[in-house]
Amino acid sequence: MPEAKSVDWKKTACVLCGSNCGVLVQLGGMDDREIVRVRGDKAHPSSKGYTCNKALQLNYYQNGRDRLDSPMRRREDGSFERIDWDTAIAEIARRFMAIRDEHGGDKILYYGGGGQGNHLGGGYSPAFRRAIGSRYRGNALAQEKTGLSWVFDRMVGGFYHGDFEHCQTAFLIGKNPWQSNGFPRARVTLRQLSKDPDRKLIVVDPRITETAELADIHLRVKPGRDAWLLSAILGELVQRDLIDHGWLAAHANGHEAVIEVLREIPVADYADFAGIPLGQVEETARILGDTDSLSVLEDLGIEMAPNSTVNSYHCILMFLLTGNFGKAGAVNLPSQLVSIFSTDRISNERDEAGHEIGFKTTPVTGSRIISGLVPCNLLPDEILTDHPGRFRAMLIESANPVHSLADAKRMREAMAALDLCVVIDIAMTETAREADYILPASSQYEKPEMTFFNFEFPQNCAQLRGPLMPPLPGTLSEPEIHARLLEAVDPFDEAELEPLRRAAEDGLDAFAMAFAQAAKDNPKINHYAAYVLYRTLGPSLPKGMAEGAALWGVAQMFAATEGEALARAGYDGPAPVAANKLFQAMLDEQSGLVFSVDEADASFKRNRLPGGMVNLAVPEMLDKLKALTDFEAAETSAEFPMVLAAGERRSYTANTVIRDPAWIKSNNALTLSINPDDAANLGINDGGTARLTTARDTVEVVVEVDKRMQSGHISLPNGFGLSYPNAQGKQVVTGISPNELTAVEDRDDFAYTPWHKFVLARLEAIGA
Repeated sequence: MPEAKSVDWKKTACVLCGSNCGVLVQLGGMDDREIVRVRGDKAHPSSKGYTCNKALQLNYYQNGRDRLDSPMRRREDGSFERIDWDTAIAEIARRFMAIRDEHGGDKILYYGGGGQGNHLGGGYSPAFRRAIGSRYRGNALAQEKTGLSWVFDRMVGGFYHGDFEHCQTAFLIGKNPWQSNGFPRARVTLRQLSKDPDRKLIVVDPRITETAELADIHLRVKPGRDAWLLSAILGELVQRDLIDHGWLAAHANGHEAVIEVLREIPVADYADFAGIPLGQVEETARILGDTDSLSVLEDLGIEMAPNSTVNSYHCILMFLLTGNFGKAGAVNLPSQLVSIFSTDRISNERDEAGHEIGFKTTPVTGSRIISGLVPCNLLPDEILTDHPGRFRAMLIESANPVHSLADAKRMREAMAALDLCVVIDIAMTETAREADYILPASSQYEKPEMTFFNFEFPQNCAQLRGPLMPPLPGTLSEPEIHARLLEAVDPFDEAELEPLRRAAEDGLDAFAMAFAQAAKDNPKINHYAAYVLYRTLGPSLPKGMAEGAALWGVAQMFAATEGEALARAGYDGPAPVAANKLFQAMLDEQSGLVFSVDEADASFKRNRLPGGMVNLAVPEMLDKLKALTDFEAAETSAEFPMVLAAGERRSYTANTVIRDPAWIKSNNALTLSINPDDAANLGINDGGTARLTTARDTVEVVVEVDKRMQSGHISLPNGFGLSYPNAQGKQVVTGISPNELTAVEDRDDFAYTPWHKFVLARLEAIGA
């Protein structure tokens, strides 16, 4: 690795998971474009100097061989040719407009808008999308969190998060924070929980993960049977009268109906069906009922598995029934600069069962749209049809659905059937290879960037990162790309924007007054607000920070709704004044800042449900809870006797923004894990090769015998199966792409989230 040319440490953040820990980096190499050293930033208010081993590999992202440095256009023979930016923008705008004019803008789907660390650029996309009439959108949250978001909107009125730093008891289900974080300073916090005799860590996971090894109680559930385990715990809480009746009477609606159902749960039978000793269920319920503060965190282990939406319902019931909402160390609704979940409209129309009707659905399959997101694994069904409402075009930004969605082969077929597909990304991804046009974006370290995963309570933090280096020549930031596309279809007259530019030169207070007047006089200003801020306020910001201009509008909205929390963080005054203080601080504080300080009752104020009361009775979910008495679980078969977890997070796996396999520093990053007894029965040796078959595909895998796996349970790491050029420029695929093995029909029957963590499979020794 090149040596650093100076001892200067620059402030930025890791982009390999949603925690986005603050880091300090040194640059070196040619023109200081290499990230040569990385360490934690002790001044960062959330991560406080913490980082895991993965952040040390950030240069593999920044300087991948497959970085794009020119717009690309597909030729008739399928190959790509380089074109200039003016040509690309003009042709793309013209073709989107032609689809809008002939078929309607609602046939154009926007997908993506950011990954783990780059949400800022996606915030500039709505202006162009409005101009072309695009109404539908989707992203990867729709294969993870939409079931969760549907229930939390109806139960606690917004996105919740636990305070794991201060809680007395932590309950983690389908989550291994040791490898995937999920809250600040995860490994430090887990160690503290484990070592403190007055605190408890409870983990639900089929595998003995690094987190489970630290747990006071590890509930090693059978794959796919989490719903019965969670119901058993809830039943035990009610039947042993371990719930908080006083809290429920003061703060909750619908709890009587839920308690009545849970009284009838056959706790012992459910525990046995889930593979958990009854004594463990009883002890878990006792701890949950006695604890002073409980924080609950669920993740993909149950959200990408059978019964995912009802599992999320169970998790919320757990902290509501015990009164662990809206207090210190428990579950709370954090303030958010920008919510990553659109508020789901709760329909007042009901059928005879009390279920909501009249909700928004997709145009072809009539599937439920949750949080404004089209169910992404149903996209092929929304495209590969002659239905007049089918999607005919896609704009894909900072996303790789061909690699990340179930049944990748069918997603490739769907993309080939589109009239137009445009991809905005930094590299030649699997999705980019299927596009008609590829627009090369600057990397996350070549422009201002930010994450909107701001979930902490009572203090919430944010970091606007400045560029570490100039953009790679030939690339543009996403805000600039969206601005040019908008200008190609619905340009402003210069006279409309010039007064705002002049006002911006006079400072934020003058700009605020000018913007308010301009928006009043010209509705188009608000309609394309992010674009207007970028082109008017942006040029007046410090060099290289123009893309941060949209955060001025974010700060204004936050100050208008969260003035008290903002004032406690030190940004006081009337809303416009406090907002300008916050925006200026975001520009100045490169280690990030605390933007919100909450009091204990803040969650009840943020709860969007009537009266700030929580709601436990959700008819759709209660019916599913009752149906568990049928004991109808997803089962293995003679053809597929094993359950594959397709996409496990390990020490050297992360999201796929790092495509260079050279970053792998561990022998087990690519292997399939299997229980020793299963390996012996199949005649497969540790380090040997085996044939893995699912309903979708057959691949060869290298096997690692791992005593932490349950019998019948196997796993593959996430983040591999990516094509990457070797030193000679030849494309080489490293590892297995898990989603080539998954099937779209294996999904939650409510939110359509795929069962990536429960894939029926068969494993055979090579030559057997």
